[in-house]
Amino acid sequence: MKLTPYWHDTAPTFLGTEKGPLEGDYDVAVVGGGFTGLSASIALAKKGARVILLEAGRLGGCASGRNGGMCNNGFAQDYAGMVGRLGADATKRLYQSFNTAVDTVERIVREEAIDCDFRRVGKLKMAAKPAHYDKLARSQELMAQGADPDAYMVSRQDMPSEVGTDRYFGGLIFPKSAAMHMGKFAHGLATAAARYGVRLHENSPVTGMKRLNGHAHSLSTPSGQVTAKQVLLATGTSAVGPLSYFRRRIVPVGAFLIVTEPLSQARLDSLLPHRRNATDTRNFVSYFRVTPDNRLLFGGRARFAKSNPRSDMKSGAILQRSMIEIFPSLSDVRIDYCWGGMVDMTADRLPRAGEHDGLFYSMGYSGHGTQMSTYMGQIMAEVMDGNTAANPWRDFDWPAIPGHFGPTWFLPFVGAYYKLQDILH
Repeated sequence: MKLTPYWHDTAPTFLGTEKGPLEGDYDVAVVGGGFTGLSASIALAKKGARVILLEAGRLGGCASGRNGGMCNNGFAQDYAGMVGRLGADATKRLYQSFNTAVDTVERIVREEAIDCDFRRVGKLKMAAKPAHYDKLARSQELMAQGADPDAYMVSRQDMPSEVGTDRYFGGLIFPKSAAMHMGKFAHGLATAAARYGVRLHENSPVTGMKRLNGHAHSLSTPSGQVTAKQVLLATGTSAVGPLSYFRRRIVPVGAFLIVTEPLSQARLDSLLPHRRNATDTRNFVSYFRVTPDNRLLFGGRARFAKSNPRSDMKSGAILQRSMIEIFPSLSDVRIDYCWGGMVDMTADRLPRAGEHDGLFYSMGYSGHGTQMSTYMGQIMAEVMDGNTAANPWRDFDWPAIPGHFGPTWFLPFVGAYYKLQDILH
């Protein structure tokens, strides 16, 4: 079993990063080489900007290359609950931004000829309890009023046509959702960015920032210093650099995944006949999908803990037990990959994007980042070009989380709370 992301291990190695010391003046410096940063770099370079991208590790190495491979539309939250909180019009508008985000990924894959196994397989959200089915049905009823008229319910009796388990009480299908190979998508974005003239630097953490005037900053790294007229922070949960303002507003939560050995077509047909992305309604969520080479990827929260090799191994064992509980026929299946990553959670599980103290930023995707990060990279290029109205999150305030100053001492308590909620509700 490899303690490395399946997406990293099965993607081409990108060889187009810059070598040598960092220096020079640029129109834009992008900090972070995940989907947000790479997508923004492409859009900015196509506008004629001279762009440098600084990544602390490897391109696509963190959340963008450590997730479940799902490119889903729809909220993490209950749609009806969002209507109650934000109102019908605002909820519909935000929901449609997720629809547009999936469309944006598909457009970039097509325009840049990225070979990443992108397919509109749809998403199945499975009710873990009977009351959860009623909640999903209420959301579907409201979504049908314009936000997503194509989404539809599946009864418990009809679930065998969707998933090979009797654990769930029906579900909601989102046909617009897609799946793809995350490592190949990151490689394709990086290849496109280099083709448009973006200077891509791996292993170049930003250790210091000095505001020069307006939006202009000087950025320091161990390899040198650059200046830029504008800076975009696309860092997610990064623990590197002078980002204390953002760390107080994001809680990094571990997400963990395992991937099986390749399975036969017959076996996969019995598990996921339509090859949909599948996720359930629990706080300690389980989710799964079929990879392009016919393995089952199975992920979930497993534990509210940080990701490291020891933690990943513990979480992988929990996930394997959960997988077998859902699919007992997989008890004899070998696990080939196990890994973890950090999800950049905001308090309300909605992204944040805009400008703070002369720095542009987009982050906090809260587990729904594949499509939204790619989309927001494109959007932030528009915002930085003066079109602030393009930002769907422009009117959301972002207060600091009380008691949170960086170290996540409270994660075990959060985990215990959500475990109790899963039992009670």
